Amino acid sequence: MRAIMVMFDTLNRRFLPPYGAQGIHAPHFERLSRLTAVFDNAYAGSMPCMPARREIHTGRHNFLHRSWGPLEPFDDSVPEILSQAGVHTHLVTDHQHYWEDGGATYHNRYDTYEFFRGQEGDKWKGQVADPVLPPSPSWRSDAGRRQDWINRQYMRTEDLHPQTLTVDAGLEFIGTNAADDRWFLQIECFDPHEPFFTYDEHRSHYVHDLPGDPSATTDWPDYRRVTESAEQVDRMRAEYAALLTMCDKSLGRVLDAMDGHGLWDDTMLIVCTDHGLLLGEHGWWGKNVQPWYDENIHTPLFIWDPRSAVRGERRASLVQTIDFGPTLLDYFGVPAPGLMRGVPLGGAVAEDAPVREAGLFGSFGSHVNVTDGRYVYMRAPLRETNDPLYEHTLMPTHMAGRFAPEELRDAELVGPLPFSKGAPVLRMPGSTWGNPHAFGTLLFDLENDPEQRRPLLSDELELRMATLLTELMRDSDAPESQFERLGLPAAGPVTAEHLLARRQYELVLASTQAMPPAEEFARGSANVTTRLGDLLADEGTRAAVLRHLPLVANPGFARRVADRSPYQLAATTPGVSATALRALDEELAGLDVA
Repeated sequence: MRAIMVMFDTLNRRFLPPYGAQGIHAPHFERLSRLTAVFDNAYAGSMPCMPARREIHTGRHNFLHRSWGPLEPFDDSVPEILSQAGVHTHLVTDHQHYWEDGGATYHNRYDTYEFFRGQEGDKWKGQVADPVLPPSPSWRSDAGRRQDWINRQYMRTEDLHPQTLTVDAGLEFIGTNAADDRWFLQIECFDPHEPFFTYDEHRSHYVHDLPGDPSATTDWPDYRRVTESAEQVDRMRAEYAALLTMCDKSLGRVLDAMDGHGLWDDTMLIVCTDHGLLLGEHGWWGKNVQPWYDENIHTPLFIWDPRSAVRGERRASLVQTIDFGPTLLDYFGVPAPGLMRGVPLGGAVAEDAPVREAGLFGSFGSHVNVTDGRYVYMRAPLRETNDPLYEHTLMPTHMAGRFAPEELRDAELVGPLPFSKGAPVLRMPGSTWGNPHAFGTLLFDLENDPEQRRPLLSDELELRMATLLTELMRDSDAPESQFERLGLPAAGPVTAEHLLARRQYELVLASTQAMPPAEEFARGSANVTTRLGDLLADEGTRAAVLRHLPLVANPGFARRVADRSPYQLAATTPGVSATALRALDEELAGLDVA
């Protein structure tokens, strides 16, 4: 028995023909849907990238206890468990986050692995001279974008692209080991994650007749509100579609290898992703700051299980990322550790057997969310301060760096946690970039409102969903601080006094205001398109800024955003509304600024 997992990063199911997409060239995803069971209610869990991978390894949710980080010393790892049971595990990937501080313990759980360089500003090729960057709608000019443009010079043809090299390596492993038994191969492509860098073969399906400057780089949207023109939005979405088409070509190569080596009789195939991406929907690009809308959290999933040999059928069972690891263990006949909360999906593939009533998802310090497959409940913090929020870890690293000493000054050794196998953990105050409180608590009916445009106000429905949410948090061993942060009971029933959707509805309405064009404010010597650093340095404008943007009263935060204008801050930070922008601009216009 063998198993192959093909994992694409940032794969938006709404761009895939098997899930109803129109105008997308993806013949191999259509082919895949005829060869597998296609899941219509697959959801991610812990967001974003490495938290999702921790779920695959551990079969447990990550986001209630800590932010992005490595596997903990007490974590069970499915690839490692398989290896100990005599299954050779091999990882091929171009996902550079594995090699950063916050991902450094994952790849060593496999017996063997290969890594291919160059994605998303990976610190790969050294060049002292600054490259000449093309025009871009991006507001950022950070080191990552500079490095990315250098890296691209070393992948001028598709055969040199890290996605291609990753799949090449996966096919090499298959060819070398096709006659052998008991192995697991994970082919993990960073694409179609941004930047959406691909080649004319794939772009020709989408961008050849779009308006706009063809010399501009429109393949890397900032994570913020949409401020671009409709033409720019269309071009960025087309660039994403082009990269997805390149992924489709890679998928076809894997399916060809399954055919060529006769693997379908005894080899499981899972094709999945960690999450999707907002591409202008809900007025946002990207992920992380805004709520986890359907485009980001409702994921594609295709499974071929030779035990049941189900092909070309749809599955309605509600499944999640935490199920992938237990599914692999079950397939190889290896017992799953009792701490895992995921469920093997063999029965769901075979006969659409129910897996769970509801699924939990979110990211650290953001909304905590639950879905039953029809309704989605997004629980915002009770207070604007979004507290108490604590990191719980024995591996104090962020995505690309260690925790700073000042973050650790208030750390205390607590525990053990119910799943830390007797080990205490460090607990310290945590933080988030945006404040989820600004969006309010949201409740949606996906059956009647699949675009999530009409938040519901139903106390009866909210009570049911809040009860499901609370039960799942308890089952996931959420710390008491999370219940307090959300205004939910750590023990006992959820009652009407715990409901928030109606109480926070004004926040919901304010957060959905469209971002006005910057041109509306370009007047006078000081306005909301002026650098915050300049506005705060001038005695005449400082008071006005602090009156309308109290969040920049924090000196540390003010330094971090000094190069941004109030307009740019509003586009990247929930809580700064269009109303606040207009009020600040009006006051600045009335000042006599030299």
